Amino acid sequence: MADFRHLSVMPDEVIRFLAPSDSKTYLDGTLGGGGHSLLILENAPQAVLVGIDRDRAALAAAGERLAAYRERFHPVHGDFADLAGHLAALGITALDGFILDLGVSSHQLDTGERGFSFQQDAPLDMRMDTSSGETAADLVNDLPEQELERIISEYGEERWARRVAAFIASARSESPITTTFQLVDVIKGAIPKAKWEERIHPATRTFQALRIAVNHELESLERGMRAALDLLKPGGRGVIISFHSLEDRIVKHIFREYAEGCNCPRQLPICVCGRQPRVKVLTGRPVGATQQEINENPRARSAKLRAVEKL
Repeated sequence: MADFRHLSVMPDEVIRFLAPSDSKTYLDGTLGGGGHSLLILENAPQAVLVGIDRDRAALAAAGERLAAYRERFHPVHGDFADLAGHLAALGITALDGFILDLGVSSHQLDTGERGFSFQQDAPLDMRMDTSSGETAADLVNDLPEQELERIISEYGEERWARRVAAFIASARSESPITTTFQLVDVIKGAIPKAKWEERIHPATRTFQALRIAVNHELESLERGMRAALDLLKPGGRGVIISFHSLEDRIVKHIFREYAEGCNCPRQLPICVCGRQPRVKVLTGRPVGATQQEINENPRARSAKLRAVEKL
């Protein structure tokens, strides 16, 4: 079996909010190793599940893990942002539920050659789909300094973004930055050592920013969310797990948008917009992992789960 290591976050909470049932159609838009998909298939006899992932290693591992359910499981290689097209190709026009787990898998972080981690020296890649698209090295070496600063500031929320971008521009003028450790050294030089945070590696935010930019993660999240919500049947549920504030902000705002009704000016005596709420938010505040789960899987510490039900 493909060595795809990933502990699915908040499995009990996902099943509680998704409430899968018999003979329904579900989507796992971020298949990964298939953990959440397995739970859905186990808890919903005769349900059909479509699993989408950009990572072929994830698809291979999930295919083996879910081999016993092959008649009800449909793996798809692609971006969940394009889920409407992927589902239409399978003859599926509506969903009873969906799950999006936006976390990077342990396998992706721990596989050196993928270039996601600043803990291992590897080619500076960071692509979820290694068959297409620009790598992190392409961005680091080719983007204008001001654009690098914007990406590191917006996507990494890095207060030292200007210095990091300037140091990258200076270093690449001498020779291309092609490996993770080369970039780590540049970042360490840019951020004054006295300002390094005790529990956060100085490269964390810049690496996050580049990964988001390489994979167009925030754009994919918004497109995929809207498509999935539009395809939900009445009573169907959507569950999304995010791992940093940028993702959670998008999830919260889109859920709130779909939950809003009339937005006419208050001074109007009657509604003229005709806008009706399309979902009911099931999580007033995001749900976090239990302390027991965090002890067993420290990467669950930053996970936030939000859920809605289609009206």
